[in-house]
Amino acid sequence: MKFFHTVEIGLLRLIDGFYAIRPQAFPGKERLKNCKIISHRGEHDNQTVFENTLAAFDKAMAANLWGIECDLRWTKDLQPVILHDPDLFRVFGLNLRLGSVTLAELKSACGRVPSLAEVIQRYGKRLHLMLEIKDEAYPDPAYQNQVLAEAFSSLKPGQDFHIISMSPQMFKEIDFVDPSAFIPVARFNMIKLSKLARRESYAGLAGHFLFLTRGIIKKHQDLQQQVGTGYIGSTKCLFRELNRGVEWIFSNNAAELQEMVDQLIRSR
Repeated sequence: MKFFHTVEIGLLRLIDGFYAIRPQAFPGKERLKNCKIISHRGEHDNQTVFENTLAAFDKAMAANLWGIECDLRWTKDLQPVILHDPDLFRVFGLNLRLGSVTLAELKSACGRVPSLAEVIQRYGKRLHLMLEIKDEAYPDPAYQNQVLAEAFSSLKPGQDFHIISMSPQMFKEIDFVDPSAFIPVARFNMIKLSKLARRESYAGLAGHFLFLTRGIIKKHQDLQQQVGTGYIGSTKCLFRELNRGVEWIFSNNAAELQEMVDQLIRSR
């Protein structure tokens, strides 16, 4: 699995580089002003600033970005926290699995992992939250949805946050919001998830810009659904996506991209 992931990342980087050097028409000042750039796991390098931490999200907010993407998982006592992996080893070097510790134990071992409540309190209504639901068991979905409903009670779905997932079957576990707040994230299954999003009246669809064709974009726009692409890393790639009518721009270097946008707006 790790081998295929490495191959996929390498391939996508080559594709990104190809589109980054192709000429692209200037999308217009208004499109740039309305550009919704989303920081993937916050602004981080995983050396001095770690992904999915308050420090990473603070940098995203300081860069005047529209939103952040973050990952939700559950502790042993069914408290939602923000972490991509099921354990802390890759990011923090700790041999600790979330499902084996309570929130209090997690905070004692690694205080840099924020709770969902901390993220909402700090960034709610200041940054749009794209909350990714991971593919994992929900042992008590009724209670977990109650926890999520309380956490998001001050925010409006669709306006202040969306629920996204690369495993859209997980949406069946989420009932504290209407499906119109859901966004499936596609990899090589773009056509399948596009059909799903249109059939279920989701908010829209997101995925890599190579596989999100103009035809698929139009099908969603015809239904008043929105689309998002990642991971945009250059001005020309950004121009291409804005010209195609893409709504959400996910990026691993969102702050740099936002700075380029701001400079272009000032210079026009």
